[in-house]
Amino acid sequence: MSRKKAAEKRTVLKDPRFGDEVITRFINKVMMEGKRGTAESIVYGALELIKEKTGEEPLTYFHKALNNIKPQVEVKSRRVGGANYQVPVEVRADRQQSLAIRWVVSYARERKSERTMMEKIAAELMDAYNNRGSSFKKKDDTHKMAEANRAFAHYRW
Repeated sequence: MSRKKAAEKRTVLKDPRFGDEVITRFINKVMMEGKRGTAESIVYGALELIKEKTGEEPLTYFHKALNNIKPQVEVKSRRVGGANYQVPVEVRADRQQSLAIRWVVSYARERKSERTMMEKIAAELMDAYNNRGSSFKKKDDTHKMAEANRAFAHYRW
């Protein structure tokens, strides 16, 4: 962390197809080695697959899936008197969103059952929408960890 001033938040341009900043952040997370066109085609293809399989509006489906994954609390390590404690803290809204996006993309990459990245992302988002899958389990584990360490909440500052 910088000792000078807090880093300023960069604004992200809205997505050209859906006009949504969250989709742009998602595309940026999927993108590897600067290949934005490839990442866009993967994400748009995944949203089209969701539309075909579920028949629902893909943008609202996407947002509902992300909302199901966003963690409310997490644990942070605090050093008090020579001992480290896992202290539960509330998660800021922007961090909730970035964690949810990170978890969906990383667990989609780990999937072995589907062939293409497009199918993997679509499957992970559909699982998240239905409150199951690896990314939802990660959120659940995070909440359980915070609940287990609730006794150390008084070390929060």
